[in-house]
Amino acid sequence: MSQVEHRTIAEERRAAREAHLIASEKARDLSRELKINDFHGGVHPPENKHQSTGEPIGHIPLAEDLIVPLNQHIGGTAIPLVKLGDNVLKGQKIAEADGPVSCPVHAPSSGKVVAIEPMAVPHPSGMAADCIQIRTDGRDQWYPLEPVEDFRRVEIDTLLEKIRDCGIAGMGGAGFPTAVKLAPRGGAEIDTLIINGTECEPYITADDMLMRERAEEIIGGVEILAHLLDEPERVLIGIEDNKPEAIAAMKKAAEGTRFHVVVFPTKYPSGGEKQLIEILTGREVPNEGLPANVGIVCQNVGTARAVYRAIAHGEPLISRVTTVVGEALAHQRNIEVPLGTPIRHILEHHGVDRKQLQRVVIGGPMMGYTIDDDRAPVVKTTNCILAPTDQELPPPPPAQACIRCGLCAEACPASLLPQQLYWYARADDREKLQAYNLFDCIECGACSYVCPSSIPLVQYYRAAKGDIREARLEKEKADRARERFEYRKLRLEKAEKEKEAKRLARKKAAEEARRQREQNANSPEAQAAKQEADVVAAALARVKAKQASPEQQLARAQRSLTSAEHRVERIQRKLAEADENQRAQLEAQLKTAELKRQEARDKLKEAEQQATNAPTSESTRESAQKPAENEQAESADKPAAPSVTDDKLTVAGASSSAASAAIEKAKAAAAARASMSPREKLAAEIEALEKRVAKAEARLEKARSEDDANVDAFATALGKMQEKLQEKQAAQQKQSGNPDQ
Repeated sequence: MSQVEHRTIAEERRAAREAHLIASEKARDLSRELKINDFHGGVHPPENKHQSTGEPIGHIPLAEDLIVPLNQHIGGTAIPLVKLGDNVLKGQKIAEADGPVSCPVHAPSSGKVVAIEPMAVPHPSGMAADCIQIRTDGRDQWYPLEPVEDFRRVEIDTLLEKIRDCGIAGMGGAGFPTAVKLAPRGGAEIDTLIINGTECEPYITADDMLMRERAEEIIGGVEILAHLLDEPERVLIGIEDNKPEAIAAMKKAAEGTRFHVVVFPTKYPSGGEKQLIEILTGREVPNEGLPANVGIVCQNVGTARAVYRAIAHGEPLISRVTTVVGEALAHQRNIEVPLGTPIRHILEHHGVDRKQLQRVVIGGPMMGYTIDDDRAPVVKTTNCILAPTDQELPPPPPAQACIRCGLCAEACPASLLPQQLYWYARADDREKLQAYNLFDCIECGACSYVCPSSIPLVQYYRAAKGDIREARLEKEKADRARERFEYRKLRLEKAEKEKEAKRLARKKAAEEARRQREQNANSPEAQAAKQEADVVAAALARVKAKQASPEQQLARAQRSLTSAEHRVERIQRKLAEADENQRAQLEAQLKTAELKRQEARDKLKEAEQQATNAPTSESTRESAQKPAENEQAESADKPAAPSVTDDKLTVAGASSSAASAAIEKAKAAAAARASMSPREKLAAEIEALEKRVAKAEARLEKARSEDDANVDAFATALGKMQEKLQEKQAAQQKQSGNPDQ
């Protein structure tokens, strides 16, 4: 390097220091006016910002393929609106937001959709995510845009929907959807809007260069943001005093407005949202709370510019300013690059030296993370691509045991106890971690930076947060499943109660109907009708049995015997195969089946005798059929008689004289029985039982003489009839002793 170059660099540094001193003095004056506060802890790492601020924001050639992730923000993953082979234009929506906390995705350039699949994305986990790959056509043709001419004449909800539809998300932190942030939940009153231009992370100068060159657009976005928040009392633009050019540009652009550019001393991490709020207002955001809880909304300068482009020009968020820095690169600067541009493409256009390249870091050295695949694309939150050498950013030394020095607690900007959090994270004590406010940690890395034992504290905290979030999700799923189960249980219980009520109602109705029938059946008319119907039915059965031909009776007896023999054979086979537990039951069944077989044999013998004695000639049949035919011919001219009437009972189609005689005899017997006194009825029943007992005794004697297998059954039947006869005789004697009955 020549002496002239050395003098030039020295003069530039001297001028920068002088400007820095002037800005610091002005910042102190302004701090007295606005009561600039300090926050606990913080560190002062080497800034390394001059490497990328030596030239204006540049551009690189458009990549051949753009990889557009469907989730570039906090919230739900967007839903694709295109399919393979579709041609898209620059700014065209290619994925729709899924839910209120989500953002749509737009095509960064015109081209053709060649893939929709998981691909490498910039994320600490290194996992792949769903992306849309666009093969650019080189024309960079825009989709028709719809700008808003005068945002003050448009309703707030329409502007918020426009911002949401353009996919605007936070460009300085985790990428929270801007439209959601501008519509605080719970009706919180916002009295202060803070625009974050701090950019405290070493190496990163994207916001610095944006404020230098796009200050008018940033102020235009601030005006829109203030309008959306119903013109809060204060609008503060916070900038660290190490950015004199940006401070001057922003103050010039803010002239004539009520916006205050507030300059404060440089300290890392003053760019954290909660820390910046405490610096500018003295308010503290509650544990796991939001700035809206204390009446404040914070937005990044890059987000403000994106809001301006969306409203004034109708442009969706498809590009951003990114710092490309590191000693492994031949060219270090800031570029405005389309989202979806592969990081490999950017490094190649900045002369990367792969031999000296130690790793690729997304973000700065304090809060950034290393990626393994440089094919991952630039997303909405990619504010820096750091390509260091081993000398510039050496690998961290192996971690050693904690010496309990307390430096981490002194450096923590959130006033936490990093040492205790470290031990609880190692022990997986989630309750203690939450009790010690783990989620207030902003993962700034200040504790790891000052740790003399080189313990990667932030990595422990990130892992613990992930475990707790996963446990919360599992608990929420379990709670929802339990609620569904309890609801289903209640629903089934309700249905069962309704079913039981219907069943009881039916039972009650059936009992009421039965009582009604019993009451009606106990009436004299019902008793007489029932007795007469029983007599008629018995008479018809006897007539039907007598009218059956001997051939029919013989065939019926043969079928009954065959069925009984088959049943005996089946039970005998089962008995041969049965075990001890089943033999007793099968033996009883076999005995019953043998009794029925014997009865069938006896009936067959009787049927054979009747068939032998009955006339079988054709002439006899014809003579028997003629009277019936004559009677049928005569009855054809007469109207059919009813089957049953109230006072008159006839049998439809019963032309046989035997049937009529039997019916008349039965009716006479029923009438005679109805006229008997109780004493006479009892005497008639005893007489009938005595006849039945005599017949049973004769049948038993015959069975014993013939050595019949049914002797036991006949004896049992005789015993039952004798017992019944004795009961009737005892009742008769009792009546004889009491003549009044």
